[in-house]
Amino acid sequence: MAIDEARLQAFVTKALGDIGGALTTSLVSLGDQLGLYRALAAGPLTAAELASRTGTAERYVREWCAQQAAAGYVTYDASSQRFSLTPEQKEALTNEDSPACVLGGFQGLAAATRAFPKLLEAFRSGRGVGWHEHEPDLFDGTRRFFRPGYMAHLVPEWIPALDGVDAKLRRGARVADVGCGHGASTVLMAAAFPASRFTGYDYHAPSVERARALAAESGVADRCTFEVASAKTYPAVGWDLVAFFDCLHDMGDPVGAARHVRESLAPDGTWMLVEPFAHDRLEDNLNPVGALFYGASTFVCTPASLAQEVGLALGAQAG
Repeated sequence: MAIDEARLQAFVTKALGDIGGALTTSLVSLGDQLGLYRALAAGPLTAAELASRTGTAERYVREWCAQQAAAGYVTYDASSQRFSLTPEQKEALTNEDSPACVLGGFQGLAAATRAFPKLLEAFRSGRGVGWHEHEPDLFDGTRRFFRPGYMAHLVPEWIPALDGVDAKLRRGARVADVGCGHGASTVLMAAAFPASRFTGYDYHAPSVERARALAAESGVADRCTFEVASAKTYPAVGWDLVAFFDCLHDMGDPVGAARHVRESLAPDGTWMLVEPFAHDRLEDNLNPVGALFYGASTFVCTPASLAQEVGLALGAQAG
């Protein structure tokens, strides 16, 4: 078949943009961890001034600033040779409580891609790659990615959408947050409903330890505890509310997990299930959100499920 040169050039241009975007992912995480964005948020700085304020090497910072300006993550003024953040860039890159914050996504995905050798072997063998086999930055990045959305929607919208649950939590209820990770959702609920008692469960012991520390930092450890258990083994003690946040699709046996939830609820108990939105048909998910979640699912979610019993591997765009 004849090659359409214009379409070929457009595709190559797109590919080069994606290569640049892959580099940007790690460089955003670098700027986050070194405090470069937070320093720029205070006002325009030259690369040398930015390096001085952050205790970093000027030559590296100068190259980082140039790349970030070219990628659209910082703003450059040629007349003063200073870099700055627009209000929108500042909101997305420095305000960790904002639903617009993107820092956790960059941190988590940069960590996920470092599992490339394991994923390469998994493609050949069909075996899974467990959540626990990834680097710790993935776990913290996942918390930082989802927490702003939970802050914006969990207490003011999602819980009130469940019949009678908000009132029950205000009176005092028992809540299990299953697959809680670092406990962002658990801590938010515990802070909002001091009369209730919350227990977060996760099979990953280091995440449980981190969740306990974050609960203590937030001042809710008196009503918010964390234990190591899977979605099929946490205690079935008649919970008023069981919550699964963005984790059912990662489980090897989501059907078995759902069955255990039903058995674990009080007679008038509720299961709150939150999952990434997706249409049922692949062709309806061929968009930037689909590209993001299918990509994360290829590196993390599908391998995690395949590493467990049953291994149903729903994927992050299950529909």
